[in-house]
Amino acid sequence: MTPDDHARAAADLLEAERTGEQIGLLSLRHPEIGMDDAYAIQNAIYAQKLAEGRKVIGWKIGLTSRAMQSALRIDIPDSGILFDDMAFQNGGTVPGGRFIQPRIEAEIAFIMKAAIGGPNVTRDDVLAATGHVAPSIEILDTRIQRADPETGKVRTVHDTISDNASNAGVVLGNKRHPADVFDLRWVGALVFRNGDIEETGLGAGVLNDPAESVAWLARRMAGYGQNIEPGNIVLSGSFIRPIECPAGTEIHADFGQFGTVDIKFAE
Repeated sequence: MTPDDHARAAADLLEAERTGEQIGLLSLRHPEIGMDDAYAIQNAIYAQKLAEGRKVIGWKIGLTSRAMQSALRIDIPDSGILFDDMAFQNGGTVPGGRFIQPRIEAEIAFIMKAAIGGPNVTRDDVLAATGHVAPSIEILDTRIQRADPETGKVRTVHDTISDNASNAGVVLGNKRHPADVFDLRWVGALVFRNGDIEETGLGAGVLNDPAESVAWLARRMAGYGQNIEPGNIVLSGSFIRPIECPAGTEIHADFGQFGTVDIKFAE
């Protein structure tokens, strides 16, 4: 793909976000698309949002489970950017029509107190740079069709990365914990939709340790000359399957002693 191709794809995705009308698969439009192309498109979206006055509040890591990596035939996670207009209050309501096809995932969030970056970052470095960890819900959306209606071809990892890793929102629970108080591998959640339990999972589903996921992100960002900055929220990756959230959905995520997170989607 050319730089002009990247810019056009980014503009189309931003327009889809504004209008609520999904675009077709970029992997069909550009069969040659690769990982570098996908992140170049994501970076073009990032630059445009900054130009519009948005601020970066953190990062999300996706595709951290073996099941999701196998489904997309990759062996590494992906990442996206959290902007200030993506933050929702715990117990709040997402306005009707805000998203196209919202889903949620349960995750452990890292709230950083120090910058961290470089090609050799370890989990211990991550824990030392973390101010607090917290229960969280990530809201996903897709500005790209999940499958092409004519061919049946499903989106690839290059489509999702281009689409800011399907990132759309973040809800932090009220509880905050020092990073070393809990064994994060054993922190889990019961996730309910409209009062019915839908999914359960443990932090170990995230690369066997959510802190390892954050270390991966720091190392990947180093290749682009970036760091995770103080105050950033890092969503370390989901340990449940995505839950569909049509209008009227109420989500309750119970992380036990770690805390709870709630969000509603307006009718």
